[in-house]
Amino acid sequence: MTAPRIALAAANLALLVVWPIAWTAPIATAGILPYFGGNTISLWGSITALWENDPPLAVLVALFAMVLPVLKTLGLALVHFRLLGARAMPVLDVLGKLSMADVFLVALYIVLTKGVGIGYVETGWGLWLFTAAVLGQLGIGLLTRRLTR
Repeated sequence: MTAPRIALAAANLALLVVWPIAWTAPIATAGILPYFGGNTISLWGSITALWENDPPLAVLVALFAMVLPVLKTLGLALVHFRLLGARAMPVLDVLGKLSMADVFLVALYIVLTKGVGIGYVETGWGLWLFTAAVLGQLGIGLLTRRLTR
């Protein structure tokens, strides 16, 4: 394995540690909101609250925020270790783009809540961590694509 491939593999595998932290970290602090029992909102807490009120939406958010990023991370690891060919990259690219949808859902939620004027919402460090992880994974995917050409 070349040094760039080792560096990409290490950065990619580090995401397997970052993802669970991002899922449980506070993505926002909110007040006077019907769906969330506490003031601090995390992706995991949001999915749990949604499960009680809207299970299909909870499954969709869990798919975009948890399952797809981990699948892409594992797929990229297989490419890095030459257990999966470069022809898999288009599928992995789609997985990464779909996982970005969750960041947009959170942003939309914050904008809508602020626009309604009922209560308040402030972004938390978990939103930035999750966004950085998704963008980092997109970058790792792009660099991996270059290496596999």
